[in-house]
Amino acid sequence: MKLATVPGSSPDGELVVVSADGKRFLRAGNALTLQQAIESWAQSFGELEALATRLVDGEGESTSNTRFSAPLPRAWQWLDGSAYDTHGELMQKAFGLDPIETDSPLMYQGMSHLFYGPRDDIPFRSEADGIDFEGEFGVIVDEVPMGTSADDAMGHIRLIIQLNDWSLRVIAPKEMKTGFGWVQAKPACSVAPFAVTPDELGDSWANGQVNLELKVKWNGEKFGNAHGGAMSVGFHELVAHAAATRSLCAGTIIGSGTVSNKNYRETGSSCISERRAIEMLDFGEARTPFMSFSDTIFMETRTQDGRLLFGAIDQAVCKLK
Repeated sequence: MKLATVPGSSPDGELVVVSADGKRFLRAGNALTLQQAIESWAQSFGELEALATRLVDGEGESTSNTRFSAPLPRAWQWLDGSAYDTHGELMQKAFGLDPIETDSPLMYQGMSHLFYGPRDDIPFRSEADGIDFEGEFGVIVDEVPMGTSADDAMGHIRLIIQLNDWSLRVIAPKEMKTGFGWVQAKPACSVAPFAVTPDELGDSWANGQVNLELKVKWNGEKFGNAHGGAMSVGFHELVAHAAATRSLCAGTIIGSGTVSNKNYRETGSSCISERRAIEMLDFGEARTPFMSFSDTIFMETRTQDGRLLFGAIDQAVCKLK
């Protein structure tokens, strides 16, 4: 099942159910939001599934002229992991960073009161801040009790999403040195239009990972198609890590970190900073600049039979007015 949000009477928008091909949708009705549906998933699921069946029978409005919001335009909590070891290793080698000695997954808590829609223009104050995209996958969970095991956490993953975790690379190292985490370096993320239930992925949802390629184009040119199935820990393990000493409220979003592969020379990258790190290792200097105003970024994931899974992120960066 594919779920999405269209603008509505509240900042949380209005929940809709989308056909498998992404071409039609039906409104959930009663001004229902995705946040409300997640909070009452046992009840909501059956009602939403009935709408999905009607879509199979040919009902629904066309999505062709619909401007979708992020599935969750705002969330109670956004926690981003760093589950692709290659990404971290490249950063450490290129920038002379000390390895982080830990047996636990890496994770930070980011801004969650706003998520940009997939076609929104993204405002930044200055190109000098080092504007970068980061292609990731994420999950939305229902209520997760504190101390939930990784095995049990799998059952709390209700929806899977694709997102762009925007980063300001000039600011990030300065904030890292404080030891207090990122604030200015991590603006709001962008999210692809469709949040999908795990069964939509079929066999490509395995070991708590999205075993599909994330295709990235920068200014219309191919930038990367890294495979999502290279996480060092699955999403269920990230959920369990986050819930070790706190409960997670329904609607919490957990990210994978930048999708990255060991054969990065063949697959390309999902962020500019990683390409710059590779250039530093190869040439002793970074040659690829960060983004400029009016640059565009495009991200999509297709199933093994070619279906567009999450819809696409297709947007431009612009100067803050």
